[in-house]
Amino acid sequence: MSRSASLDPLWVARLHTRAELPPTAPRLTLQLRRGGPRIGSIAAATWSRMQDAQLPVMATDGRLALVGEPDAALASVARWLHAKGLAGRWRDELLDVPDEHDRPAATVERAAVRPLGITTRAVHLVGRTADGRVWLQQRAADKATDPNLWDTLMGGLVSAGESVDATLERETWEEAGLRLPALQDVRRIGHVGVRRPVPEGYMVEHIDVFDALVPDTLRPENQDGEVQRFEAVALDGLVDRLHADAFTLEAALVFDTWLRGHAR
Repeated sequence: MSRSASLDPLWVARLHTRAELPPTAPRLTLQLRRGGPRIGSIAAATWSRMQDAQLPVMATDGRLALVGEPDAALASVARWLHAKGLAGRWRDELLDVPDEHDRPAATVERAAVRPLGITTRAVHLVGRTADGRVWLQQRAADKATDPNLWDTLMGGLVSAGESVDATLERETWEEAGLRLPALQDVRRIGHVGVRRPVPEGYMVEHIDVFDALVPDTLRPENQDGEVQRFEAVALDGLVDRLHADAFTLEAALVFDTWLRGHAR
């Protein structure tokens, strides 16, 4: 890698600081059931509003716990959060709710994961060209989070009951119009994590990072309306955009991981 394509260490340090931040306001631990595993957290201010809503959540020993069957309880809470304008955009998409050992314990509507501090799992794919450029996508202007910012070739959340490999294949088609078998040298290259406040609540995300060669005969073409355009840039241009904070935080972390591996 050329010197100009190396990331500034101070910028990298700031990036990783931004990716590991505590909540900006007090949050209460949310358990699957009383005395059960931790599955998330709820802002104390939100809990104050929830207490009179007869939701299937109880306070005990300074913590909150779901009452009854977890999927049904979380569905009720998600609908209430959405009705009160406290959730993200409703997606009619279920995500797994992992316990503290990363084992699926329940499912919940995607719109509620950040208000409830529930850990999500995501997949990102860095697509490179034979001449050493990198494919980027610019997120749509109407995306609920990080509109207009630049991103990896593909990035998406793992749905309930879905494997990482299945998500990689599905999202690569939906976002980039590329079939995974048509790509070359597809490989998992690392993992990054994020813990930080977001407008909807608190984000905890584990990201599996993949890399692949996009043959010159293929060009990305969005299928789900969530991408404005794609562009293949040289490494120097990628680094310039990273230093200008033109990417989502998650994409910047992914490219930091990818560039460090590329330099070896």
